[in-house]
Amino acid sequence: MSHPDYRLNLRPLGTPRGASSLAGPRGVGASPGDKKSRSKTTRGKKKSIFETYLSKEDVSEGLKRGTLIQGVLRINPKKFHEAFIPSPDGDRDIFIDGVVARNRALNGDLVVVNLLPEEQWKVIKPESNDKETEGAYESDLPEELCGSHLLQQSLKGYNDSPDVIIEAQFDDSDSEDGHGNMQNALVDGVKKLSVCVHEKGKEDAGAPVTKDENTFMSQDTRALPEKSLQRSAKVVYILEKKHSRAATGFLKLLADKNSELFRKYALFSPSDHRVPRIYVPLKDCPQDFVTRPKDYANTLFICRIVDWKEDSNFALGQLAKSLGQAGEIEPETEGILTEYGVDFSDFSSEVLECLPQDLPWTIPPEEFSKRRDLRKDCVFTIDPSTARDLDDALSCKPVADGNFEVGVHIADVSYFVPEGSSLDKVAAERATSVYLVQKVVPMLPRLLCEELCSLNPMTDKLTFSVIWTLTPKGKILSEWFGQTVIRSCTKLSYEHAQSMIEGPTRKIPEEELPPVSPEHTSEEVHRAVLNLHRIAKELRQQRFVDGALRLDQLKLAFTLDHETGLPQGCHIYEYRDSNKLVEEFMLLANMAVARKIHCAFPERALLRRHPPPQTKMLNDLVEFCDQMGLPMDFSSAGALNKSLMETFGDDKYSLARKEVLTNMCSRPMQMALYFCSGVLQDQAQFRHYALNVPLYTHFTSPIRRFADVLVHRLLAATLGYRELPDVEPEALQKQADHCNDRRMASKRVQELSTSLFFAILVKESGPLESEAMVMGVLSQAFDVLVLRYGVQKRIYCNALPLQSYRFQKVGKKPELTLVWEPEDAEQGPAQQVVSIFSLVEVVLRAEATALKYSAILKRPGTEGLLDWQDEQGGRDLAEEQD
Repeated sequence: MSHPDYRLNLRPLGTPRGASSLAGPRGVGASPGDKKSRSKTTRGKKKSIFETYLSKEDVSEGLKRGTLIQGVLRINPKKFHEAFIPSPDGDRDIFIDGVVARNRALNGDLVVVNLLPEEQWKVIKPESNDKETEGAYESDLPEELCGSHLLQQSLKGYNDSPDVIIEAQFDDSDSEDGHGNMQNALVDGVKKLSVCVHEKGKEDAGAPVTKDENTFMSQDTRALPEKSLQRSAKVVYILEKKHSRAATGFLKLLADKNSELFRKYALFSPSDHRVPRIYVPLKDCPQDFVTRPKDYANTLFICRIVDWKEDSNFALGQLAKSLGQAGEIEPETEGILTEYGVDFSDFSSEVLECLPQDLPWTIPPEEFSKRRDLRKDCVFTIDPSTARDLDDALSCKPVADGNFEVGVHIADVSYFVPEGSSLDKVAAERATSVYLVQKVVPMLPRLLCEELCSLNPMTDKLTFSVIWTLTPKGKILSEWFGQTVIRSCTKLSYEHAQSMIEGPTRKIPEEELPPVSPEHTSEEVHRAVLNLHRIAKELRQQRFVDGALRLDQLKLAFTLDHETGLPQGCHIYEYRDSNKLVEEFMLLANMAVARKIHCAFPERALLRRHPPPQTKMLNDLVEFCDQMGLPMDFSSAGALNKSLMETFGDDKYSLARKEVLTNMCSRPMQMALYFCSGVLQDQAQFRHYALNVPLYTHFTSPIRRFADVLVHRLLAATLGYRELPDVEPEALQKQADHCNDRRMASKRVQELSTSLFFAILVKESGPLESEAMVMGVLSQAFDVLVLRYGVQKRIYCNALPLQSYRFQKVGKKPELTLVWEPEDAEQGPAQQVVSIFSLVEVVLRAEATALKYSAILKRPGTEGLLDWQDEQGGRDLAEEQD
């Protein structure tokens, strides 16, 4: 369905969404070709709606002098007239009000803004308990922070361990554009961290929002406390158009059939309300669209913006293609990929020519003389059962004095990707594989991913290894880096490794295990897994003693129907000791390689940093926890981790409360970023906040991340296998920035794919029931974390069969008292109090609109709800589809 037309009566046709219609009715005449609508005074020159951008010279000068500020634009997907850029000092975001102030910039663009005079700054009323003051935070957890049990690992088998993480829990899916985003609403003048879900026909939350609630200042600002002002700005330049300028949406005829425009253009209405509506030439549209527009009411199209002039409310675009019916998996998926600029085309013949042509390929004899030969060692892989591209293997053998020689062996992808080749260029451009629920868009051709590079069992493979001598406590006695040849003796799944860990003395029957090469035995592999597990436990414990932080969030895995591809069920993916085992050694290898390349090339190392949390949001969270009486210490990553571990028991209620708080703690967290060491002057900024280490990089997943390929080349140069890549620090930083951008896009795509499949599941198998915990309370609604599925939803009081409801503050805590209509005449009305951390029962139900679903509260005392931790909820990872 297209975005709702109920908006149209709120402003004259042609006013951009989010622009105030008070500026005077600018009708369709502000768009191409309609001369009739221009008044006589402006004939010949249309009135500008948007300001002309500053010149490059003025922007450069303003940024140098500090009179202009640059930042990545974030548009609130639920209130698309609100946009924000981060404040350079880490304080509250800078607010950009309305489409006009946004000046044709789109979500994700790198923009330059000019602060408005103080009297035009946004006023945040301390008593309003329901206002968002920061923008639409999409989940930005770095993977090292939230664990490696990501979907892509559980489904597609990209094991990357620590470095594997889904990087974000699954958010709500019923914001208008299907992006679940975390928002921050105020509770008692402090941000309550919650999801803000807009539902048609409902107020955005709490009391109806009027212009006065977030008033813009007019008179005496001095009387207001400084805290209640939010710096506001307007966009004066777009430094980099990072948004793809592509959108999925629906075609409509223009409203005014008599206008000149009607004969030339159709109106494209994007599903994502952050993108403007677009005029598309009728010649791009299906031939019978004008005569049979209703036939296309549910057809998804892709449109690309080609221009957006200063004097037009709407952009100009070209219709790229028709995708198919809205609400179906493949059209929706292609739309998501296109909007986020993911290249999912087949690899060109020019790229495929870079691959070995004589198949089956064998390792050239001269390679053996350059590498350490580990083919006789007991080396094995541990991955999801469906994995086809295995890029890391492990080995562990006892040595003298009770110590162990432990190896991490990573596919030597850089051997197959010559620098400067067509293959190198396309991999650099894609920068990452992209994981969807039902498939993967690979960074490299499948011949490499699944055959030549994949560490398949009982085949000679080229690898890059880090080998340590470790004590049983995990203390490093020696460390070796080098190119190697391995021959994996078996391909274990996480389930196989887990059964070995859980049955240390049990002889596992052969039929329960995968084939093991004749040179080794399953007992030998079992012993190695147990030794690795014991060392990993010590390493992990030591990491947390040393101040690391982990925010595990609920993640969904789906079981799909093999024939239809539709989701049959879903469950929270369980992260077990076998996952942790792999994660610890991947982290150890990444940290070791970071130290090695930085020591050799202090100006040219590609590293990964994780900045500390955003100050303002963190302070708000501290205040919230104080109000809730939670003894949380936010002074460091380690202190926060300790608080989360120690504050909560292991009963069901405590675990649910921990999930909610973990969710809240993830909000102030920033993204981890690749960077070139020669570009950042202050080495204190190199630190990785979550891991609490001075240097970190990505080395362990070169099949699916281009950053790791670059790191492999640097490590090879460090060890004298090759020359140092001829790349200046600034050019390497540019590559790092591109990897960051594509990684973020890939993460968003993954979240949207999960949202899509969950919405389809609710539609096909719903209604779904679950326990939920209240995360935030507003005056007419409350937000919950649905525990069985890890999704966040807003529940509106006016959607429930209530006699009445009352909002009040008890001390500083917001509370809603709900009075339910009696079910029959003999019963009295049931009363229910909802406050933060209340456990409630909810039902998720599909709406008539394609792929929308809502949550309603179950009446207290209703039977038939499953426990969210019940086995039927599927804590085990079912055998997933290929």
